[in-house]
Amino acid sequence: QVQLVESGGGLVQAGGSLRLSCTATGNIFSIKYMGWYRQAPGNPRDKVAVITNDGSTNYADFVKGRFTISRDSAKNTVYLQMNSLKPDDPALYYCNVERWIFPYSYWGQGTQVTVSS
Repeated sequence: QVQLVESGGGLVQAGGSLRLSCTATGNIFSIKYMGWYRQAPGNPRDKVAVITNDGSTNYADFVKGRFTISRDSAKNTVYLQMNSLKPDDPALYYCNVERWIFPYSYWGQGTQVTVSS
């Protein structure tokens, strides 16, 4: 089992910044990548950003240039620095771990991001 604990969500004004953190504990081996997804009410869960073990990153178009994903492998923690937050960024942000072995996927409980205009 892998446990994911997220933190860092909250309320921020448009144009502001937040940093999300997600720490993985448990059977944290054979990790293929870690990432962040978000889901707003009535919408599907969308990928925000992912980072592989070698540090390669991939971002959704709607956050490119504003959000940065990073990883501290020693702490088994992934971060999402969110700058220039927009009124359409509010959602429940979920941490995700994908592994090479079964169980292949784990999710955090989600952390709420709210942006006031």
